[in-house]
Amino acid sequence: MNSAPESNINAVQIIDVEDDYQGQRLDNFLIARLKGVPKSKVYQIIRKGEVRVNKKRKKADYRLETGDQVRVPPIRTADPKPVVKVYDKTLKLIEDSIIFEDESFMAINKPSGIAVHGGSGVSWGLIEAVRQIRPDVRRLELVHRLDRDTSGIILIAKKGSVLKVFHQYLQSKQMQKIYHALVVGRWPKHKKEVDVPLRKIELPSGERIVKVDGKGKSSLTNYRVLNAYKGFSLVEASPITGRTHQIRVHCQFAGCPIVGDEKYCPEEDLKLQKSLGLSRLCLHARELRFKHPESGKPMTLIAEYGSDLKFILNVVQAGD
Repeated sequence: MNSAPESNINAVQIIDVEDDYQGQRLDNFLIARLKGVPKSKVYQIIRKGEVRVNKKRKKADYRLETGDQVRVPPIRTADPKPVVKVYDKTLKLIEDSIIFEDESFMAINKPSGIAVHGGSGVSWGLIEAVRQIRPDVRRLELVHRLDRDTSGIILIAKKGSVLKVFHQYLQSKQMQKIYHALVVGRWPKHKKEVDVPLRKIELPSGERIVKVDGKGKSSLTNYRVLNAYKGFSLVEASPITGRTHQIRVHCQFAGCPIVGDEKYCPEEDLKLQKSLGLSRLCLHARELRFKHPESGKPMTLIAEYGSDLKFILNVVQAGD
């Protein structure tokens, strides 16, 4: 009978805060380092004053400064989990999908079907793979998220200061995101936007979905028709807000759900799509526009369609 690995009780640690972590909250800084320690325990040791910054008590939301010294008390931590090795073929696919890289950040044209990070039954994700591709880069952090089945452009920061700037861009709407979506039916030409509130709900099965609900959060997406086919439309979607599944639910609300959307497309439509070979969520993060977080230079990054999405568009074009 195999026993679980024993925990370790570490000695007092004094951690010097380097430039990469300037501006990070104290609680997040500790959670990232105390692997296997429940978040409740991390907040408890902060609240009780067992964690000190420059020999003083600080609250969980304290923003660290370069040169700060963080005292961490002895605490029981779990043995580190073994690093999951990503297949070489997958690593090459992701390496080939890099569309921009410098010392500040990288942009990747994520294939559909790859989660952005491990967890919830997924042993690895894009960020874990990138860390294996770039083992010499000290810090690699996701700037934002994409659903597992959504393809397209995603940013990964290489510095804490760059991550902070990107988050400021996202909060202040200084980063423009443009998506392309193949939807069911003819998109109404007059419908330039969908402006309805969205709320997350949990079904009895435990599945989490998003619904249009007056008690939800305000959500706005601008739309433009790019092409019309027999029974389908290719639209450009520009989300002004950033709610979970926003574009997918707004398309459903407009009467034109996204092709291959297992959550929001009617079952009969999905069956027809699969019979035609339309077997993936046809949502693609096409373009990002922003200023370089360090140089301030205006940037426009574009993610080309992958072979799977090109195939689907060829199928619907042939049906005209």
